[in-house]
Amino acid sequence: MPNSDPPSAGLTHFDERGASRMVDVGEKPVTRRSARAQGRLEMQAQTLACILDRSLAKGDVREVARLAGIMAAKRTFELVPLCHPLPLDAVEIHFRTESPTSLTIEAVVTTSGKTGVEMEALTAVSVAALTVYDMCKSIDRGMELGPIRLMEKSGGKSGHYLREELPAS
Repeated sequence: MPNSDPPSAGLTHFDERGASRMVDVGEKPVTRRSARAQGRLEMQAQTLACILDRSLAKGDVREVARLAGIMAAKRTFELVPLCHPLPLDAVEIHFRTESPTSLTIEAVVTTSGKTGVEMEALTAVSVAALTVYDMCKSIDRGMELGPIRLMEKSGGKSGHYLREELPAS
């Protein structure tokens, strides 16, 4: 016999008929929430060197990407159809080099609200990475973006989540 569960079983963005819906958070309590997301760009060593020494004619790549990430976090609800508009308390974007060819971007987003900020952190990292690509594509079209992933979140009914890193194979 076929599965009788509706297509929405366990998915909060679908109603009992499987139609899309924005989750009603009206009765949820306001709690302190945060999310940390991370993404990586792989590039030629000379590209990363240009970013780090601020020698690109377009300007300081990290600062432009930082602003783009912050702006994107604030507008996530306009980009992802079922996200709620949230009053963000803070958005931080950090950069670090992992190797001579790797730039890691991390976003930390916080709010006091009724729903989490995972999507805002992921959007911030994604747009910051795209901005780095856009500013550097004239010297390195072969840059690779990813993985982009949630590293940690806290607050809300589901509590704390911390990504467990898999051992290197």
